[in-house]
Amino acid sequence: MNPKVDQFLSETPEWREETKRLRAIALRCGLTEELKWGKPCYSFQESNVVILQGFKESCALLFCKGALLKDPKGLLERPGENTQAARRIRFTHVREIVKLEPTLHAYILEAIAAEKAGLEVEFKKSPEPVPKELQEKLDESPALKAAFGALTPGRQRAYILYFSAAKQSQTRSARVEKCRPQIMKGKGLND
Repeated sequence: MNPKVDQFLSETPEWREETKRLRAIALRCGLTEELKWGKPCYSFQESNVVILQGFKESCALLFCKGALLKDPKGLLERPGENTQAARRIRFTHVREIVKLEPTLHAYILEAIAAEKAGLEVEFKKSPEPVPKELQEKLDESPALKAAFGALTPGRQRAYILYFSAAKQSQTRSARVEKCRPQIMKGKGLND
């Protein structure tokens, strides 16, 4: 048990009982406990396996490589429509966790086995086309092109989705310019 997670639990009243229960399940699976991104995170040999999340309406157990799990009970959901690897199970009451405890334990053990086997999620390579406004800016600035290329695929994809969501070319160009400093610093859209 990590003292930082103990402190997190003492300072976070929302979903405390649910988080404690999920924490106990993760620790029984032999995972290492850390506090990352302000959330309890459980890893196997420095690879993140599950993260405990709290939201306004629910809490969740997020499997970092959940797309690799079989999910015979159909419990896993994508956190967002563009999510490729992560899957989560949401809860609104500790009773739900208690009822699913053996299943959650089995899912975590399956996720650990995937890590032990070195399995990786196959990400779509550039599933979205690069908007022409971004491509023009990348072609104009070798420094911006290098900085964008150095971003993780997920960060690149987030920017591409954000720029592409604008209907007008002028808005797409303005978004690229607004995000330029952040890209140059190696930061993602939401960092």
